[in-house]
Amino acid sequence: MDQENNKNGIDLSKCLNESAVKSQSGQWSSGLYVSPTAPKIIRWIVKYSGGLIKNEKQAAYILLGFAILAIILVVFIFSNLRGPSIPPEALEQPEYGLPIKD
Repeated sequence: MDQENNKNGIDLSKCLNESAVKSQSGQWSSGLYVSPTAPKIIRWIVKYSGGLIKNEKQAAYILLGFAILAIILVVFIFSNLRGPSIPPEALEQPEYGLPIKD
C-alpha cells in the first residue's frame, strides 16, 4: 500500500505526527492561550468552549454579555411578578352577579 501512495504522490504517514503543537515546556498545547494568572472562570470558559473562545479578551466579552442578559431577564421577571395593574374605574364597578345598591 505504501508503494501505491508513493506512485500517486500522496504521503500521509507524517500527517498525525505534526497535528499538535508542542510548547516550550514540552507539553502538548491545543493552541489556545490563557495566562496562568487569569481568573479561574476565564480559564474555564476558554477550556470548555470547544475552541470557539480563544483568549481571555473573548472570554471577558462573553461574561459581560451573560451578565447583561441576566440583568435584563431578572428585571423582566420581577416586573411581571407585581401582577396586572388594575385601573381605578374597575375598582368602582360592582362585580358580576352582585345586586347594585342604590
